[in-house]
Amino acid sequence: MAIANRVEAFVGSKEDAGSKIMRHAAILSGQLQQLRTRMYPPTAQKALRPFLTNEVSKLTSIPDSTLKLLSTEGRGPVPSRLENNHRVYTLAQINELRELFAKQKPSDALRFLPRRGAGEHLQVVAIANFKGGSAKTTTCVHLSHYLALHGYRVLVLDLDPQASLSAMFGAQPELDVGSNETIYAALRYDEAERRPIRDIIRKTYFDGIDLIPGNLEVMEYEHETPRVLAIKSSSGAIFFERLKLALSEVETDYDVVILDTPPSLGFLTLSAIYAATSMIITVHPAMLDVASMNQFLLMMGDLISVLNESGAQLDQDFIRYLVTRHDPNDAPQSQVVAMLRHLFGSDVLLPTAIESTAVEAAGLAKRSVYELEMGQIGRDTQKRAREAVDAVNEAIVRLINDSWGRT
Repeated sequence: MAIANRVEAFVGSKEDAGSKIMRHAAILSGQLQQLRTRMYPPTAQKALRPFLTNEVSKLTSIPDSTLKLLSTEGRGPVPSRLENNHRVYTLAQINELRELFAKQKPSDALRFLPRRGAGEHLQVVAIANFKGGSAKTTTCVHLSHYLALHGYRVLVLDLDPQASLSAMFGAQPELDVGSNETIYAALRYDEAERRPIRDIIRKTYFDGIDLIPGNLEVMEYEHETPRVLAIKSSSGAIFFERLKLALSEVETDYDVVILDTPPSLGFLTLSAIYAATSMIITVHPAMLDVASMNQFLLMMGDLISVLNESGAQLDQDFIRYLVTRHDPNDAPQSQVVAMLRHLFGSDVLLPTAIESTAVEAAGLAKRSVYELEMGQIGRDTQKRAREAVDAVNEAIVRLINDSWGRT
């Protein structure tokens, strides 16, 4: 009898699918929050490592001997000293050095401080693909870090409700990003609640990079837009312009804006494509991923046709494919890469994002390879990863400079 009662109680208390999913989500959220709290206590802030003089010299093209002379004579920013007495500079100090040398040598200012000047438009780079695992966020993080390390002013914008990019910059979506603090705040149709984009931009620990974080709230734009379109048919011609118009409010503050698009082709992605002056489409060199990218391109072509019908024209400086998570020693991957180069020629970036334990290790710690200090992983592994990431970013920056008419 007791067993029957227990069975009846179990059957009677059986969860429906919705309740089970909600319960599992709550359990997992609680566990993740505990892990984050251990890794990043509430008072903890991400910080960028300092840079040795030889690194500063490579980043700025200022000779190492000149840096030592400046330090000895007490000119320019004062570096700190490590226990071994080596001089180190923060990124903010490196940027001070750039401004100092740009003023001292105006004819060569761009070499030290490559910020865009009069007549050079804001470059908005959308990193896109709706296939998960194509390394969109990793590409965004490394490109933004590379640009900032070389003196550019960067705004990164997280359009993905999963908000992995925000987490990489230390903004935990569930804990640190409140209501009306995502890009949705600047795009929403409710005039009373909409905020200027400048109000939602955050400084980051990485000097030269500002952030508009994301979380699940950005999905509200996907839900709200069709409702508004159904009520006001006249809004159909302007909904995709909202992001571009918002970015124009801060156009003078930045050289490059990087958009981490959601893994879907919805209203946010369409807005990003329209706002972008260039696009990097990430692709993992496996046939399933390439087939998925084909569907992405077909659907994107249809969406662009919708824009054209609304009187809008895309005017992008460049569209390139970036091969990501690439193992050059994998024969099937090499065949896929060869096929892509045969089909698309120079539209496929020559450097590829090599799959590396250094990139994976950095990602687990919510860092880029540029944040790793010597000794954290094998020296050769770190060197190869840094060289591969640099090559990709150098190729993209070359395209950006070409779009500005720089030689």
